[in-house]
Amino acid sequence: MAVLTLSAVPPPIAAGARADAFPPFLPKQVENIKDSYARKLASRIERLPVNLSDNCIMSSCVKPLVKGETNPVVLLHGFDSSCLEWRYTYPLLEDAGLETWAVDILGWGFSDLEQLPACNVANKRNHFYQLWKSYIKKPMILVGPSLGAAIAIDFAVIHPEAVEKLVLIDASVYAEGTGDMANLPRAIAYAGVSILKSFPLRFWVNVLAFRGLPLSTNLDWTNVSGEAALSISMVGGCFS
Repeated sequence: MAVLTLSAVPPPIAAGARADAFPPFLPKQVENIKDSYARKLASRIERLPVNLSDNCIMSSCVKPLVKGETNPVVLLHGFDSSCLEWRYTYPLLEDAGLETWAVDILGWGFSDLEQLPACNVANKRNHFYQLWKSYIKKPMILVGPSLGAAIAIDFAVIHPEAVEKLVLIDASVYAEGTGDMANLPRAIAYAGVSILKSFPLRFWVNVLAFRGLPLSTNLDWTNVSGEAALSISMVGGCFS
């Protein structure tokens, strides 16, 4: 059995490291990130075509370098986040010899949102299923924190053939939808997302979550968490 040790604080980064080449669809602010783990994972993000009933979504994810014979580990991110959430975990899983995917949930992350359908639960599930059916093609060990756990549970119930095991982290699965929030005027919804995107709020959350980090690290991690928010072009239904 492989034993993986995870830490909130990364090892020291060697000075003079080579700059990573980022895909052109990422926000230009990614160039300002200093965290080498975030930069390396960002450089590996790809967009894969995922065909839905009425359009094709160029969907962002990190693919494994090598596909193995065992069932893959597939990582979903939490609310208002992206596959960069897994920047420290992903290389550990790969080093352990596991075929690992990190997938952006429909409506979040770095997918091309120009043709974005309504981001309700059914569309999130269908988008993920079509990606799985087209590219992963094997039963998964499906990992999800927070919102990702809710997506994972819903997916496993509807498509049990696609899931070998579930790993849930601080699962947010008890509320039944968004209630009246789904009927908010678009201007109010945009205002809510603007607050979530705001640097002061993200910085304060980062300080509360990771006590004792240097100011420079907190600032950099705040920039990492903000990249997905910068990529969102629509908010209708993203909270479903």
